[in-house]
Amino acid sequence: MKKYNVAILGATGAVGQEFLKLIEERNFPFNELKLLASERSAGKVIHFMGKDYIVEAAKPESFKDVQIALFAGGSTSKALAPAAVKHGAVVIDNSSAFRMDPEVPLVVPEVNPEAIRQHKGIIANPNCSTIIMVMALKPIYNAVKIKRIVVSTYQAVSGAGKEAIDELTNQVTALLADRPVEANILPGASLPKHYQIAFNLLPQIDVFVDDDYTKEEMKMVHETHKILNDYTIGITATTVRVPVYRSHAESVNIELDGPLSPKEAKQLLAGFPGVIVQDDPAEMVYPMPLYTSDKNEVFVGRIRADKTVPHGLNMWVVGDQIRKGAALNAVQIAEYMAEHNLI
Repeated sequence: MKKYNVAILGATGAVGQEFLKLIEERNFPFNELKLLASERSAGKVIHFMGKDYIVEAAKPESFKDVQIALFAGGSTSKALAPAAVKHGAVVIDNSSAFRMDPEVPLVVPEVNPEAIRQHKGIIANPNCSTIIMVMALKPIYNAVKIKRIVVSTYQAVSGAGKEAIDELTNQVTALLADRPVEANILPGASLPKHYQIAFNLLPQIDVFVDDDYTKEEMKMVHETHKILNDYTIGITATTVRVPVYRSHAESVNIELDGPLSPKEAKQLLAGFPGVIVQDDPAEMVYPMPLYTSDKNEVFVGRIRADKTVPHGLNMWVVGDQIRKGAALNAVQIAEYMAEHNLI
């Protein structure tokens, strides 16, 4: 197979590090590898596959001779993605900068791979919560049209970065030692107020926007519409940060246009690539964040009828938001492009 020159922007962060793990695990066909980050991280040495790589400060000229640029996300995407494209790279971007741009495909490879072929140099990775949800929706959507979705998320602190992980650890340690708790990060480092996450839930992820919904909630609405290419679905979301280190969980209620039994839904989900059904109430088998972390698949359980509407289903959906919700999804897009000679 042809090999590609690959650049990773944000190589020192959680998603960037996951990119490296996946490239090695999945034997991605790379020739040269360039690791990029902010000026603050420039000069760090990362040992990868028997070789030391020096992290470079990301600049527009960093993407010369690069064919695939994996962007881990962040504020630099808007400035550097066009520069990378100008140098001939295809950018797969994990930030929100281009997701709703009508010229940029928003892709989950198992759900809408055909959109990859429409790219003009940039392909957007959806929000982690959206990816996890649409993986469970798509096999059902293929069988019966979905009229309405009500989703509540239970999102791990790692979705807010390493600082949020450290804050949860520090707060738990302080509480157990009967010391004062400090809160400086959640629900968002840039927000004017911060709350304790240890032994608590925070019903705010990102800033509030129209009608008192948060930006994270509206991402799930708009991105799901775009990925499924169906703007008729009614979608409402409530996103919550929970004191879990890794792997997001979601309670998903769907109203269908026609009949579909829980048994049929389980069969559809079990046959869909990238989805594992864990659903045996008698044996107390269902997905949990603790056991889905570091896994590539999305896990679905608690599949049951919602008898308050003519054709309703409830599902409990759990997935590692750093893997399938971010890095793996981007690497899968790159793999699809390599396999179909689209680079």
